[in-house]
Parts: sequence; C-alpha cells; structure tokens
Amino acid sequence: MKNIGYLAQDISILHRQYYKDTREQFDALKLNPTAACILLSVGDYPEITQNHVARLLVVDKGLATREIKKMETLGYLSKHDGSGKSKILELTENGAQVVDQIQDIRKKWWEKRFADTGLTEDSPLVASIERVVDSIVDPVEE
Repeated sequence: MKNIGYLAQDISILHRQYYKDTREQFDALKLNPTAACILLSVGDYPEITQNHVARLLVVDKGLATREIKKMETLGYLSKHDGSGKSKILELTENGAQVVDQIQDIRKKWWEKRFADTGLTEDSPLVASIERVVDSIVDPVEE
C-alpha cells in the first residue's frame, strides 16, 4: 500500500481524468473547470461576493475576476454592488440552467467511477476528503 503522501498525486490524477472525460461537455457550455466551479459556488451561496468565491475555491482574485467577466458576457452571471467595494454575484436564468447541467455532468462522472470500483457515496473516503478541504477553504458566511 502506498503511503498517504501519494494522496495528492492520486487526487490530481482523478482531477485530470475528470476534466479529460468531461471536456467536450464543458466546451459545449463554453466553460473551463474554474468557471464551472465559480458557477457552482454562486449557486450554492446566494449573495456571495467575488472575493468569497476566490477564497472558497483557493484561486487567485485576478483569475476569479477574469472568469466572472467571461461568464457575465455569456449571460450566466450578473453582479450588483454589495457593501463597500464588494460585488455580489447572482446566477441569471441561463446560469441557473447551466449549474443544473454542471451538477449532472459531475454526478454522472462520479457515479460511474464509484460504480466501477464498488465504492458508495457514503464511503468514509468522501467524508475524509470533505473534512480536509473544509480545513483549507475559508467559510462563506450565509
């Protein structure tokens, strides 16, 4: 058995394979992996700001800003002023439909991978990974 130090490498392999397998579906939506995650975050947290998205996804603020601008152009997101200089992000009707498609793409990919390996959604692995991620990302105030 490999030591736990290989876990990051194994997660990277899963990450790359997921995007390789789903690239055509995301290309059809004109999304890249970061954009898809931003839309999901906005869908999960009403009244989320651009800065919160960047912290939640552990991405550079500049990258988040560029991707958000692209999604505004695509008609998936809109922004309005929050407190101070903050910008609140909201899904448009089109954006909400795209989020449903993203969720479906992700769910089907993971269901297939789990079925192929005999794992289930309630595997301790899932809870363990979620716990580690929760220790890294900044919480979003609801």
